[in-house]
Amino acid sequence: MIEIVAPGPYATVQDLGRPGYAHLGVPRSGAADAPSLRLANRLVGNPEGAAGIELTLGGARLRFLGGAWAAVTGAPCLIELVLSGRTTARGMNAPLWVPEGGEVRLAAPARGLRTYVAVRGGLDTPMTLGSRSTDSLCGLGPSPLRAGTVLPVGPVTGLPALVVDAAPPPETPPDVLRVLSGPRDDWFVPGATAALCARPYLVTPDSNRVGVRLSGTPLRRARARELPSEGMVAGAVQVPPDGQPIVFLADHPPTGGYPVIAVVAPACLSVAAQLRPGDRVRFHARPG
Repeated sequence: MIEIVAPGPYATVQDLGRPGYAHLGVPRSGAADAPSLRLANRLVGNPEGAAGIELTLGGARLRFLGGAWAAVTGAPCLIELVLSGRTTARGMNAPLWVPEGGEVRLAAPARGLRTYVAVRGGLDTPMTLGSRSTDSLCGLGPSPLRAGTVLPVGPVTGLPALVVDAAPPPETPPDVLRVLSGPRDDWFVPGATAALCARPYLVTPDSNRVGVRLSGTPLRRARARELPSEGMVAGAVQVPPDGQPIVFLADHPPTGGYPVIAVVAPACLSVAAQLRPGDRVRFHARPG
């Protein structure tokens, strides 16, 4: 088991989400930066979809009530292992043995927003609709982690032997989001997609797991009427009446009534998930 001594600003349990329930109004949820969670799980021999901890801006302290293998991926941060009063530094993107009673401390990341901790065996919290993910929009799944929370760890019997991942983690990508125009780009004045891509946007402090809210060049509509609510996907760039775009993330609503001018390429969703308030990001329109 793992005791949360300090969760940092915001920490949740996440796996790869609960797909297939959008028709019931339930978002997929899951890790905002899914590739980082997948890597963490591979490093400790778990199935890629096992549940782990998603930290926002680090600052966490985790006490291991039993010895276990762990791995830390995502936004890079200082990792310290404290055991019997002795503190040693540890690295990211590699298996880490934590003895019984050991405490793992994770500082705020140097860049990026979300850091992931996987434990061999996975977190064995109760499942809701086939997932252990915390959904910040609907309130499904475990509550956000707080000091004193104890997380059970699943069995390790039958898991493959640990093998350090042969592929090194990718370099931090530039803050550029590739987008495909539409499906509602015709609701905007000519040149709106070009305007979206012309200058950087600033990530605002009210961004969260639902979406990255941006401030910059307003995107003007050509149609004044309202759009009937329609299905939304992760990466949809929705534009409210103020013209400031929002990039939907893992906990986005299944439907929305504002027009979507473009959709972020799936390969760039992890980049969007690591944007933090104050970052600047550019869009690049893919031909299509």
